[in-house]
Amino acid sequence: MVEVLPGAANPIGATFMPEGVNFSVYSRTATAIELLLFDHADDPAPARIIRLEGDDHHTYHYWHALLEGVAAGQLYGYRAYGPNQPDQGLRFDPQKVLVDPYAVCVIGGQTLEARQAASQPGDNCALAMKSVVVDLDAYDWEGDTPIQRQFVDAAIYEMHVGGFTRHPNSGLAPSLRGTYAGLIEKIPYLKDLGVLTVELMPVQQFDPYAAPVGHVNYWGYQQIAFFAPHAGYSSRADALGAVDEFRDMVKALHRAGIEVVLDVVFNHTAEVEATGPTLSLRGLDNPTYYLLDPDNPAVYINDTGTGNTINANETIVRRMILDCLRHWVQHMHVDGFRFDLASVLARDEEGHPLTDPPILWDIETDPALAGAKIIAEPWDAAGLYQVATFVGDRWAVWNGQYRDTVRQFVKSDQGLVIELADVVMGSASLYHQPGRDPSRSVNFITAHDGFTLNDLVSYDSKHNDANGEDNHDGSDQNYSWNCGAEGPTEDSAVETLRERQIRNFLTILFLSQGRPMLLMGDEARRTQRGNNNAYVQDNEVSWFDWDLVTRNAGLLRFTGGLLRTHQSMRLFMDRAFWNLPGGADIVYHGVRLNEPDWGDGSHALAYELSHVDCQEHLHVALNAYWEPLDFELPPTGRGYEWRRLIDTALPSPDDFADPPAPLATGQESYRAQARSSVVFISCPIEAT
Repeated sequence: MVEVLPGAANPIGATFMPEGVNFSVYSRTATAIELLLFDHADDPAPARIIRLEGDDHHTYHYWHALLEGVAAGQLYGYRAYGPNQPDQGLRFDPQKVLVDPYAVCVIGGQTLEARQAASQPGDNCALAMKSVVVDLDAYDWEGDTPIQRQFVDAAIYEMHVGGFTRHPNSGLAPSLRGTYAGLIEKIPYLKDLGVLTVELMPVQQFDPYAAPVGHVNYWGYQQIAFFAPHAGYSSRADALGAVDEFRDMVKALHRAGIEVVLDVVFNHTAEVEATGPTLSLRGLDNPTYYLLDPDNPAVYINDTGTGNTINANETIVRRMILDCLRHWVQHMHVDGFRFDLASVLARDEEGHPLTDPPILWDIETDPALAGAKIIAEPWDAAGLYQVATFVGDRWAVWNGQYRDTVRQFVKSDQGLVIELADVVMGSASLYHQPGRDPSRSVNFITAHDGFTLNDLVSYDSKHNDANGEDNHDGSDQNYSWNCGAEGPTEDSAVETLRERQIRNFLTILFLSQGRPMLLMGDEARRTQRGNNNAYVQDNEVSWFDWDLVTRNAGLLRFTGGLLRTHQSMRLFMDRAFWNLPGGADIVYHGVRLNEPDWGDGSHALAYELSHVDCQEHLHVALNAYWEPLDFELPPTGRGYEWRRLIDTALPSPDDFADPPAPLATGQESYRAQARSSVVFISCPIEAT
């Protein structure tokens, strides 16, 4: 028997208390709120309706009740009453069951019919997504805590939870493919590769059908419930399955020494534009949660390119975002966050950029988040580009300029050597803040948004026809080169060059200052068949093809060697830019020592790294020219000699020599083949 007591405004959400479960939800503009209890996810009507009215259940703009006799697993939702006046920004529809913005678990509602029912007039009770009551303290973490590794200490492996194991050749039982439990089964692969940090593409509950008609939302950037793990990635059908299975995954990754960073989306939701569905925030308090055109509140400001924009610097929304981040750290034990289109969070309530955005400073300074990584995608769809100017002392940023410079250099474009020299030392000229940590530059060649590394060297242009947008979607500025044939080829010379170019990209990535990020499957030549915007491709276009692990074992070995080299050397853990106090020394060379060629026609650069605090000493020679070049070798210290660690022109396993291969006695130069990279490491001369 459920007994209803007044409850309290704090805490927000559905929270276990000594007396029962306290429900609290915010709405400044509603005239009445109903709390709905359900027995099953597909019930056509609530089992009980509790109207929150009077001073006992309404404090300030919070609507609340305490229910005795409610157990974990109870399904619930809300109905909100108020004016439906779009011209005033008000869009109440009491026929729609609404997800609690603070729901930590949800069930049901993940069908196209559910989205259509939420978008059209009429009651959607049977099809609506339901929130689930969870006792967050009931889970046994077995002593697990967030790892809190230093930010500079590990590369990032960006991956999609579903796509990592969904392929039929993953070797997993069908029930585990594409799930948190399936990822657990593949942890040995990640460990063998050398991965210490995974960045998971969105796992906050999203609408799988927030996509063009006939397609699905594969990437997951259309959120419904920010606090809840996506139920579609759970192998369990019970109401609490997604929460516990997600935590099982985090705990297992931590046991393997692997951090978990979440790609979080606080810039827009699945409720999209004015014709979209009413799922949660729109139905509760539309003008509070979204940026509306001040001249026409019926229209959503669209700085995200997805139809709406969260009003992130409004007080209640700021609180929700901070509460959400604390929840994922404290109750789900994640190690950090990458913020999608983070520059949107730098806009005020009319969409204008702010010099000191409150929410971004809130995140940076919150003590509960002090040990968490915070990474920004430092641009938005409305023109803000803040790679060099993102606020704060902790925020790391995706370095899009690094990506573009390295892509152009490796494909032998003109005039890139000066820019390349800068980006390999942490883009020092780009970041002007005093004392800035160079690891705040997240260096990447590829990410989920764009070509895979294989496709970067296999296609001159995008091939996105399968997306249904006449190939108009996705970037046209890819700086890609197909090496002589568009797409798959049996030409062995083209394939050899492609493999060499992939190794060149990886060598530069892992031998640059900053924190490198590797895209899932690039280590095994995963292809998206030329699609550079596979956001609707929940199929073999996007999935990890596990046959590639065997087929491209040599590249896998090469990548693992680079990962371990980067993560084990003091040279790449500096908290100061190279050539500044506390940092390593870097000396630039050309084919001749101390004579770098900075001219527009140059396609070669060599750089020498050493550190006073250790005996590490590297020499890197990069030849993006279409003919071989002989690079002079600098002297080593007394008692040391150069040995070849990497030569991307050599076949596996000589491309990454383990142990490093000795050079000829007295050798003073080395021939780098056309479009190749060579790396030497200083080693003690062995006694004879």
